[in-house]
Amino acid sequence: MRDVAAAAGVSAQTVSRVLSDHPNVQEATRRRVMEAVEELGYRRNNTARALVTGQSKTIGVLTLATNYYSRSSLALGVELAAREAGYTVNSVTSSLSVQALTDAVSRLVLQGVDGIIIAAPLQEAASKVRQLTARIPTVNTDGSSGVGDGLVGVDQDVAAVLATKHLLNLGHKTVWHVAGPRDWSDAAIRMESWRRTLAEAGCEIPPELRGDWSPESGYRNGLILGRMPEVTAILVASDEMAFGVIRALSELGRRIPEDVSVVGIDDIDLAAYSNPPLTTIRQSFEDTGRRAVLHLLAQIADPDMENLPELVEPTLVVRASTAPPPAG
Repeated sequence: MRDVAAAAGVSAQTVSRVLSDHPNVQEATRRRVMEAVEELGYRRNNTARALVTGQSKTIGVLTLATNYYSRSSLALGVELAAREAGYTVNSVTSSLSVQALTDAVSRLVLQGVDGIIIAAPLQEAASKVRQLTARIPTVNTDGSSGVGDGLVGVDQDVAAVLATKHLLNLGHKTVWHVAGPRDWSDAAIRMESWRRTLAEAGCEIPPELRGDWSPESGYRNGLILGRMPEVTAILVASDEMAFGVIRALSELGRRIPEDVSVVGIDDIDLAAYSNPPLTTIRQSFEDTGRRAVLHLLAQIADPDMENLPELVEPTLVVRASTAPPPAG
């Protein structure tokens, strides 16, 4: 920094102000300093800066070690929002075991991140993670964790209600459900809302089937449902599982939507290009990632602020995979 100051003909303090975007610097001085920075190839030492300011300008993110679309899309939203705010992102992935989850959070804490976004269900690890993050602003995007200064996500109750009512309004007598894993709060909320919506409509509530978010698990459940002639409408807890259900139904000769209507949840990019195009509930993982960062930065700036859930309502996207039930 002293070399830059000498080259620009200013004090080291002025260089510090320019690099910190301090408002009380003349534009000509700012330009001269930045030209010296570029000419000398100066790079600020973030470790030294963190020792002075007490902030690393780094956000930690915990996600599951999967290749699901939701993970990559949410990570993109976090990365873009953090970059716009002048932060970098340190990401760790984990399995669902208690040891793996606590180890992953410990790594983020030891890296000195300013805050943590948890995008994974914590299950039995919640109490241990809560202890690790007690003094670090933490936001979670999965309500089952019970950890953090706020929940940021999509209203999953509304998602399931929209999907179930859409199928009932088409004339289906009931709706079958391929649910997500038991340890995900999103899956649990959707299942309870599906049950409640059917009960309020006076419809029979079929037994739910479960998948693991993968197309393969949807395919296996589709082979079961496709052999049941009474099944005319299926709500699937994710688009990727819905693709597997559609494949299985087609192989069994069940036409979609003439014989069976299928609704997914997520509206990932492929949903509009499946065969047939998938009716689904739109929720933006990238938007959730962005909002999680903004919520976290607000907590970093004001640890005493009131923390309320930030849930947005999803929307129904009607495509060609749903129709009235077959006559008779």
